[in-house]
Amino acid sequence: MTKKKYNKVIDKIEKTRTKNNKNWMNILRLAFKSSPSEASTILSKIYKEDKKISNLAKSLIKKSK
Repeated sequence: MTKKKYNKVIDKIEKTRTKNNKNWMNILRLAFKSSPSEASTILSKIYKEDKKISNLAKSLIKKSK
């Protein structure tokens, strides 16, 4: 994998993490409001973004070997 391709994957990870950090802050706010139903919806979004990060990281690991 070329340096340029590594940087593209790393950029995608960064963008995904940015979205996910916002989701974590949203769930924290909801926790203070004690709204389990809404918190569950946001947790689902966090899980989805975490899966993207894991898949991108796997692609880096596989391609670097």
